Amino acid sequence: MVIAVKKVSKQILPILFILFTLLLFVFATTNINAAKTGLSIWISNIVPSLLPFFIATELLAYTPLATSLGKFLEKFMRPIFNVPGIGSYAFIMGIISGYPVGAKIVTNLYSNNLCTKHEAERLLTFTNNSGPLFIIGTVGISMFGNSTIGILLFVCHILACLCVGIIFRFYKYNKREISNTDSIDLPASLSFNNLGSIIALAIYNSVQSVVSIGGFIVLFSVIISMISRSNIFLFINFIFTPILNIFNITQEIITPIFTGIVELTNGLITLSSIHIKDISILYYCASFLLGFGGISILLQVLSITSKTDISIKPYIFGKILQGIIATIFTFLAINIFPFFNMNLPM
Repeated sequence: MVIAVKKVSKQILPILFILFTLLLFVFATTNINAAKTGLSIWISNIVPSLLPFFIATELLAYTPLATSLGKFLEKFMRPIFNVPGIGSYAFIMGIISGYPVGAKIVTNLYSNNLCTKHEAERLLTFTNNSGPLFIIGTVGISMFGNSTIGILLFVCHILACLCVGIIFRFYKYNKREISNTDSIDLPASLSFNNLGSIIALAIYNSVQSVVSIGGFIVLFSVIISMISRSNIFLFINFIFTPILNIFNITQEIITPIFTGIVELTNGLITLSSIHIKDISILYYCASFLLGFGGISILLQVLSITSKTDISIKPYIFGKILQGIIATIFTFLAINIFPFFNMNLPM
């Protein structure tokens, strides 16, 4: 029986890939439109938001910033998060730059023996976050048309990731390993002589990362289109509508939530297009989706960490937890501070 299950499990991915290819032909017209939408989202939202910060992150890797931060913040990072001080570099740049920069930096730190495997897994749970340009600019201003809500979502996002970091400080707590945090293995010494080549390399690496993200967005835009055309969302609505009716919550949010769980940007766009009087519900859902990040970003992180033996499981649990905690913080803020309540009069 066990052998049979293992054989079936090995065939799941090939079957899914074959099914995906067949559905590309079956829903050819809508898939093309979905791919165009994904490209539009990437060009108008992702590239302007992430590319400059990716380039900045690459350039900072050639400076002693990481070790300077590590030495200065060791006294905070170790007792609070049970990670080396140099992890602060991943945390700060992960916040500033957005997904998946934090994961990329943590993987580099581990590869350079600047943190242990379990320290890297702890770091990964709270350093890979959505950035301020995306949350405040794209989500707050562009999608919801309100910078105040964007700021609220960003603050709750950061508070939630800090809570996750504190919680996961106890992950593999008794495992003692030795890492070298005294120095960082820089690719080259930054100087005016090699500045041009370093900038060119930073741009190349950054564009490569952004193109990879664009590929994920297009792929998952097509997958979402397939799911929609296959009426799977209707089945999901059928299951969850009775539960939402108990709490007097509109069923219109079901599709955006599950879309966002698959791919973050598409889900948030769909969510922001809903017109309901109880607008705060949309902000709670957006807060959860931003904290969780979506399966698309999860696979982006997996593509980065798969080159090492870092386990992705703590990251998955951490992001689910961050989404829940961020939602709670958003709920409390909207109900405690009246100026955050944008609900229309009944």
